[in-house]
Amino acid sequence: MRVQLGRSFGWLWSAYAVSTYGTWIAFGAFPLIAVRVLHSSAFAVSLLEAAGLTVAAIVAWSLGPWVEHRAKRPVMIAMDLIRFVAMASVPVSYVLGVLSYGQLLVVSVICGTASIAFTAASGAYLKHLVRSDHLLVANGRFEGTSWVATAAGPPLGGALIALLGPVITVMADALSYLLSALGVFRIRGGDVAAPRDRATRWRGADLLDGWRFIFRDHTLRRLFLNSILVGALIMATAPLLSVLLLGHYHFPAWQYGLAFGIPALGGFVGARLSARLVTRYGRHRVMIISGWLRSLFPLGLTFVRPGIPGLLTVIIVEALLITCMGIFNPIYATERLHRTPSEHTAQVLSTWSATSKLLQAALMVIWGILATLTSPLAAITMSGVLLLATPLLLPKRIHLAAPEPAAPSEDVRVA
Repeated sequence: MRVQLGRSFGWLWSAYAVSTYGTWIAFGAFPLIAVRVLHSSAFAVSLLEAAGLTVAAIVAWSLGPWVEHRAKRPVMIAMDLIRFVAMASVPVSYVLGVLSYGQLLVVSVICGTASIAFTAASGAYLKHLVRSDHLLVANGRFEGTSWVATAAGPPLGGALIALLGPVITVMADALSYLLSALGVFRIRGGDVAAPRDRATRWRGADLLDGWRFIFRDHTLRRLFLNSILVGALIMATAPLLSVLLLGHYHFPAWQYGLAFGIPALGGFVGARLSARLVTRYGRHRVMIISGWLRSLFPLGLTFVRPGIPGLLTVIIVEALLITCMGIFNPIYATERLHRTPSEHTAQVLSTWSATSKLLQAALMVIWGILATLTSPLAAITMSGVLLLATPLLLPKRIHLAAPEPAAPSEDVRVA
């Protein structure tokens, strides 16, 4: 049977899709503006990425308790409008001739913070909007959309940059957030907010509640440690792989685009297969197998060499890796929602996302140093070896959490 999740979910999904496509169309626009317009150094461009990611994660983590106790739709709309204003300020400043590196850095922090807060609110709202037994299907649709946008967005953005320049792609990204806010506004599925005793004031200790809840649950703890380590080790090698392919092996830009565009379609295939595999083989078995495989394939990048064989190696390895991620991610995201009570969902998600981004930023710096001391290929190999140990953190078994009563909109049905 094909699950129909209703009009309200459709609007939430549409809002996610349009902002995700906007983000990937503008992928790489900020570094290009920094280099070509502001003539920034390589260190300044690296700092733009790492500092923006780090500061945004810290600020967003502190917003977790605030998001938890607010109605989620207004939070999502507010975060979209904040991102629209921040991103739109870049082309406006460019036209006025006052664009600066400092502004790019501030915009990067604001958009990163708002994105984490939006994700936390939307995850909590998804749990309210969709029946518990349909969450895997819903997460699979989000996952598939993300990978298609990853495959299609950068080539479209590259064409726009070539024709109209990077500032135009930033404006397209800004408009995508405005359309996302409109999509969330059209949702008619009620709302949810964690209750707070008026006599209880916000305390600094509340910032630790997300971690406390994660580490109190055995399954959540192991999923948390596994997911942030795998994500950070994979992301740590992304800049090094660019240096290796473009700098050392002199891949043409179009080959470099193919090397990462084609494999992203595997994520769409994996997301489509995820729910079917769970129905046939069981949630825990599929999670464990896909979790192990996604940690094995990155080691294949050790065998990348110049020329067409090297290009094919990257495409095959990345396709296998991303397909397994497409299968694994909706299952683990659904398990996380099932095991987190509604009154803790936003804070757990914001803590999860912020910690993951902080670790990614830290490992990017560390792996950059390792590549400098050795070579990009040696650092990539080291990451692949360490990834082999990460499946040991996956739950040995999952004791099913009792799903909370769902509060779906009236138009949710099964065809």
